[in-house]
Amino acid sequence: MFPEYDIIVVGAGHAGCEAASAAANLGSKVLLVTMNMQTIAQMSCNPAMGGIAKGQIVREIDAMGGYSGIVTDASMIQFRMLNLSKGPAMWSPRAQSDRMLFAGKWREILEQTPNVDFYQDMVNGLLVKDGRVNGVITGLGHHIKSKSVVLTNGTFLNGVIHIGEKQLGGGRMAEKAATGITEQLVSLGFESNRLKTGTPPRIDGRSLDYSKMEEQKGDEEIVGFSYLDVPKITAAEQKSCWITYTNQDVHDVLKTGFEKSPMFQGRIKGTGPRYCPSIEDKINRFAERDRHQLFVEPEGFNTVEIYVNGFSSSLPEEVQYQALKLVPGFENFKMFRPGYAIEYDFFPPTQLNFSLETKLIKNLFFAGQINGTTGYEEAACQGLMAGINAHQKAIELEPVVLKRSEAYIGVLIDDLINKGTDEPYRMFTSRAEFRTLLRQDNADVRLTELSYRLGLASQQRMDKVRMKTEAVEKVKNILANISLEPEEINPFLESVQSSPLVSRQKILQLLLRPNIGLAAMQVAVQKLQEALLNFDNETLEQVEIQVKYDTYIEKEKELVAKMSQLENLLIPDNFNYNKLQSLSNEARQKFTKIKPRTLGQASRISGVNPSDVQILMVFMGR
Repeated sequence: MFPEYDIIVVGAGHAGCEAASAAANLGSKVLLVTMNMQTIAQMSCNPAMGGIAKGQIVREIDAMGGYSGIVTDASMIQFRMLNLSKGPAMWSPRAQSDRMLFAGKWREILEQTPNVDFYQDMVNGLLVKDGRVNGVITGLGHHIKSKSVVLTNGTFLNGVIHIGEKQLGGGRMAEKAATGITEQLVSLGFESNRLKTGTPPRIDGRSLDYSKMEEQKGDEEIVGFSYLDVPKITAAEQKSCWITYTNQDVHDVLKTGFEKSPMFQGRIKGTGPRYCPSIEDKINRFAERDRHQLFVEPEGFNTVEIYVNGFSSSLPEEVQYQALKLVPGFENFKMFRPGYAIEYDFFPPTQLNFSLETKLIKNLFFAGQINGTTGYEEAACQGLMAGINAHQKAIELEPVVLKRSEAYIGVLIDDLINKGTDEPYRMFTSRAEFRTLLRQDNADVRLTELSYRLGLASQQRMDKVRMKTEAVEKVKNILANISLEPEEINPFLESVQSSPLVSRQKILQLLLRPNIGLAAMQVAVQKLQEALLNFDNETLEQVEIQVKYDTYIEKEKELVAKMSQLENLLIPDNFNYNKLQSLSNEARQKFTKIKPRTLGQASRISGVNPSDVQILMVFMGR
């Protein structure tokens, strides 16, 4: 019934979709197995993509030739560039999506990808022989062969849903859990653990009073995520989000449910996300605060369903209902479904190689929440890399590994493998030590050529990168060669409270002033308007960033060069750390478990001190 596939991808969430499409576009024959064909690319929680650091990840996926950016641009109902008051390293795109349109667009793309086949069934076992995976076993009893397998099981592995004292088996509301895989992997020597996440109630938007809330509109300029020209909504077509707040009365009602809370009564064993706590966790941990912000977010163009961002809860349904009625604007609300928590199995990611292949079983890859991450973006980028590397493994080529200095994707995977995680991992700009290099505006320049050489990024993408790079250099040359007389620029300088010129000066030098922007200067100076007439906003923004932040960028490049020296110092395979008695006990245990490939990797393992790395260097003759 089934041919032998190059790659089987288990699960069709954000990780599974990127894994299947990447591997297929590279030339592998892929089978995407999902328990429900109607929930491909389901946005299980918030219908939004991007945000702080997450937006950078989506742009990196797009630069590599993945589809998350394209799908988001095609389905967005609102766009905002966050952190514009800060430096460009912190700018982060975010889009509110139409939930159904997002999933539909992903399915359309996958169905139009020639090398992707689909099958609806539960995978409850793996075919493993001589330490290598050879395929999967499904709930209907099929043994389907493949060269590589990518597991992207999300929250479905032995998933349990909690609503107050009620417990339901499931990976998502109204969807059954996946069983069998955890038990088999544990029997093969894998370590597993439990994590928890949650989601808020869904509300009938017709029953809300928006006059009691603050309106949050989208940006006038919709930049989007994809570097390709994807048709997007106009600023006028965007839907607004709304902001309201809890209050002390809301908190008092919520506290009445604490004695039935699965989190406080110990029924939930898994650790929840630190940076996205439930509303009951917030009022318990931050008892001094008398209100918490709630974002009232529409789920699409053609639905009245509302997502109450900030009110994730696993309290009893009646407690959630009575508390929400006391929120301004919610006095007469109607609930579509209550919030709930979900507990699920994950596998500590220190058990993986940097390719996301498991150390114990060859050709078996993990991506997404199975590795302890949270968020669509974190899952999608892992899926992309797992799909690429499953293809590379199937055709016996070297894996593709992004460095911390190359991409947020590299930071995420490096963090997971070296530090592990005992709580759902979320990406932040603060996790990236080279974030001035890893901006959202230059992901294409950083990554597209690499992906193009692999055969994933298209010629169209590569051509756009080359055109962008050439245009930036042309504008820089123009600015370096045009001088302005004091009378040409001083009126503008005075208008922005900048010191006037007493002699002519190159525009490039003027641009170094902190309160001078290229766009504003272009409007004010006729000579500059004429010189830059044929260049788009993206090019001019890129020039301004490179000019203003050149010193910081060069310093980070120097730091990268120094760090790369440690990355080039290889540690021999099967190195016996126990013979180095001068190592700390923790370092010896961590090195033995993680088996770092380089001194650079060894230096980033949680619990390892600089002295431990120096001991390694001395022993290796360095």
